[in-house]
Amino acid sequence: MAVTPCWYFDKKELRITPSSLDGIDYDTELRYRKDGARFIQDTGTKMDLGYNTMATGVVYFHRFYMFHSFRNFPRYVTASCCLFLAGKVEETPKKCKDIIKAAKGFLTDAKFATFGDDPKEEVMTLERILLQTIKFDLQVEHPYYFLLKYAKCLKGDKQKLQKMLQMAWTFVNDSLCTTLCLQWEPEVIAVALMYLAGKLSKFEVWTGRDEPRNISDGGTCSLKMSLWIF
Repeated sequence: MAVTPCWYFDKKELRITPSSLDGIDYDTELRYRKDGARFIQDTGTKMDLGYNTMATGVVYFHRFYMFHSFRNFPRYVTASCCLFLAGKVEETPKKCKDIIKAAKGFLTDAKFATFGDDPKEEVMTLERILLQTIKFDLQVEHPYYFLLKYAKCLKGDKQKLQKMLQMAWTFVNDSLCTTLCLQWEPEVIAVALMYLAGKLSKFEVWTGRDEPRNISDGGTCSLKMSLWIF
């Protein structure tokens, strides 16, 4: 039986990456990760791709750079490749040339030059490296599913609930620009950000019904994680 790869890393591992060993400091690497994630979201939005497709692409992106250096693989080429693969996996495929065309609109000439003389070939070649790097482990769970699942457990003013859920959803989108998906399971991220959104919107998240499974046990670490993110 094949063993599912473990995609979660501790803080020490996140600081000793191929990029760091290549002379890229930690803050710069975080900025590159954020650039790539935003680029995937912007390009995906422009192409009317769903939130799951974009999130899957971002997760691929973060996982890829746990094994490769930003110095060797330009972030915007990798981001385009991750979005291309995610589209196929999430059954929302887009042609490689169309992704490149959309991506070009968000890049300066200097940044687009990293795609080389044949951008399509560059992305297609990188796709093979990406697949090997993520060990063909293509299915990715996201916090969105758990936000919707737990929202159904809640009672209270519907408008306040919707406001809280929208805030939590936005937090999840923002969290994709961090290394959170490399540290925590999507369910834990969803619970923490729903808790944080409830606090900020003054919505009593768990009043009225039994708390969803795992929430009591994970409450303390979830709160700490929320504060660490924001």
